[in-house]
Formats: sequence, structure tokens, C-alpha cells
Amino acid sequence: MNRQEVFDYVKERYGTEPDYPWADGNAVLRHRSNGKWYGLVMEVRRDRLGLSGGGTAEVLNVKCDPVLGGFLRGQEGFLPAYHMNKEKWLTILLDGTAPEEDIRNLLDASYELTAPKERLR
Repeated sequence: MNRQEVFDYVKERYGTEPDYPWADGNAVLRHRSNGKWYGLVMEVRRDRLGLSGGGTAEVLNVKCDPVLGGFLRGQEGFLPAYHMNKEKWLTILLDGTAPEEDIRNLLDASYELTAPKERLR
């Protein structure tokens, strides 16, 4: 999955468009109702991600259950969250190494984890 495929998926599934709060092209995916982030698409220098080689990598940060995130960080295409809480967020490489179905499922889970909470009366 690449950046545009992520944007197409969330637009179709949740009706959300990427938000560009900075001039660097990094995009935030937010709930329309509460403005909370459920995803962040960035271009990050490979060395900052602990990856070999020069240049940059496109990544997606999603909120994730800590146990699942710990498991996934041991698999190719998944890294400790870049620039976010490393226990509750996960970085996914958007270079084809992470399975598309996993990315979609993680986006769905992140959307649910950051959804507005229903209040008890």
C-alpha cells in the first residue's frame, strides 16, 4: 500500500481526507467529529527509522493495542512508532513490505481506538 492508496481507503471507508497542518507534505488523518488523529503519513529519513541506506521512507503511524504492536514490531515492515508514543503507536513502512490487509486492519483499529467515547448516563 502506498500513500495514495491509504488516502483512498480512508476516504471510502470513513469519509476523511488528509489534513496538511505543516508545509512539509506530512499528512494527518483525523476523525471528522472530534479531530483526533488516527493516522499520520510521513516521509522520514531512513536513518531516523533505524533503516540502512540513504534517502527517505514513506511511513504510516497508527494507534495500536500495545500487545499487538509489540508482536508486529518483530515483523518486516513494522517499526517502533516514529515521533509518537512507542507503546501505543506503530510505524508501518509504505514500501510494499507490510501486507495491505494488515495495513487496512490496523487503520480500522486505529480509527476505533481514537473514536469519540460514548458517555454513560
